[in-house]
Amino acid sequence: MTSLTASLARGALTSPFKRAGRPDATLPADRLTRPAAPVAPGPLAAYGRICGFTESGPLPLTYPHVLAFPLTMRLMTGHAFPLPVLGLVHTWIEITPHRTATPAEPLELTVYAEKLTRHRRGTEVTMATEARVGGELVWESRSGYLSRHRQATPDGTAPDRGTPDGATPDRATPERATTVRGPGPVAAVPPAAGGLPARAEWRLPGDLGRRYGAVSGDRNPIHLHPLTARLFGFPRAIAHGMWTVARCLAEAGDPSSIRSVRVGFRAPVLLPATVTYAADATGNAFELRGAKGRVHLVGTVTRQAGVSGPG
Repeated sequence: MTSLTASLARGALTSPFKRAGRPDATLPADRLTRPAAPVAPGPLAAYGRICGFTESGPLPLTYPHVLAFPLTMRLMTGHAFPLPVLGLVHTWIEITPHRTATPAEPLELTVYAEKLTRHRRGTEVTMATEARVGGELVWESRSGYLSRHRQATPDGTAPDRGTPDGATPDRATPERATTVRGPGPVAAVPPAAGGLPARAEWRLPGDLGRRYGAVSGDRNPIHLHPLTARLFGFPRAIAHGMWTVARCLAEAGDPSSIRSVRVGFRAPVLLPATVTYAADATGNAFELRGAKGRVHLVGTVTRQAGVSGPG
């Protein structure tokens, strides 16, 4: 059993005993670290193929997140973590590459829980991931995960709970995807959904979740098969949110010019599906749309001064 699979199993066992929304909840002070290790070329090549990255060149901007995700899950399923991991909603991610990292460089990875934030639909935790080469910080990210629960308003009443939980870290509400502000450096706000011109159309097969899960190690049952997805309220398996981010960034042009990325998740992609990648002329604002224009994610990229995207 891999460390990530073991964490998922531990999360299933510990989640029923955790109560989100406790006023005295605190985050563990632990910083989990994976010692510096080279990037395995085989898994990297498989990841690049399924996400649409070129076979050579810099490390894909999303790959350190994938490499560090077992650490993230280990921390989030530990006894000291206050939120149940089952039902967590991945609402946004910010990525800041401080310089271009190459596959030949051994990466040291660190993960920690940065803060808890009250949210009108529950409690949000910000998880931080850092990648270093020889002690130099070369890459970092922040991700928001929402634990949805009922909580009292100042007048003592309970707010509207909204739609039911999706029990998935890849599902988000439209409100949160567009209004959340993480601690990262991104200043740009994604444009109004649906206003960007289409650039490409992608047909996603029904087994995409299983194929990406085999490459990334994230075998959450909501991504694997319609039967397991139905256990969590989905009619079919859904695509990994981080696959949708990676696939969009593969279209963003030269990664060495990118200084920050911000993505807000809107709605899950039910598989199989046909989706449309849309972006502005600079490639600095993008979104992924599905049938009837439903928006699955919105994102922005900031670049080195004077550099634009694929255009």
